[in-house]
Amino acid sequence: MPLNDNQRQRYLRHLSLQEIGEAGQEKLLQAKVLVVGAGGLGSPAAFYLAAAGIGSLGIMDGDTVELSNLQRQILHTTASLGEEKVNSAAERINALDPDIRLSLYPFRLTEENAPELLAGFDFVLDATDNFESKFLIAKACHQAAKPYSHAGIRQFYGQMMTVHPGKTACYHCVFHEEGVPAASTPSGPIGALPGVIGSMQAIEAIKYILSIGKPLVNTLLTYDSLSTEIRKVPLSRDPHCPLCGTA
Repeated sequence: MPLNDNQRQRYLRHLSLQEIGEAGQEKLLQAKVLVVGAGGLGSPAAFYLAAAGIGSLGIMDGDTVELSNLQRQILHTTASLGEEKVNSAAERINALDPDIRLSLYPFRLTEENAPELLAGFDFVLDATDNFESKFLIAKACHQAAKPYSHAGIRQFYGQMMTVHPGKTACYHCVFHEEGVPAASTPSGPIGALPGVIGSMQAIEAIKYILSIGKPLVNTLLTYDSLSTEIRKVPLSRDPHCPLCGTA
């Protein structure tokens, strides 16, 4: 569907980019992206996806807003305390652009609900904060053949990678469930860190939808905010991976 005058004005800076233009913006408006986790990573990721004009945005999180969240989770405010995170997120996104179609899931992803939920989206962002959820998202996306962006943060450090299931190294190829530490007392992160990594996740989703640039596949990007050092570690598929291995 052609852009209307209001959309041309809203997305004027996108239209000026040769890689996007009007045809690309129309693709973004038709796209469907699921953000699993509306916390530190999911806040900037979802907000920038909405600002970019992702037409249908899914927000999944089973938690409510707590005071300690506000140091980094920019979708939420003091007025949101005690509110379900998905509803708080919806309020901020609707204030930004009421035309964005939101699907809210105030619960956690499970093996049972994942197939039906993922079927309706083009790309998934893993913005969760625990290993159990990350392994589950990797498995669910592999089974549904849905590309996804993984990210994790701790203290002053962040990491991320993009996965095209069955084609590139997956989360299980790099990280193994055996020996995963149990949940521990939170250590950070510094508040602005998820803003950096979450925003990069949003860009990965946009690149995929538009088929532009080079996706962060077969690569683990690490960011040390103390030294301002960014590294890209080459990865390859593990033939013995329990999820996507062929051996």
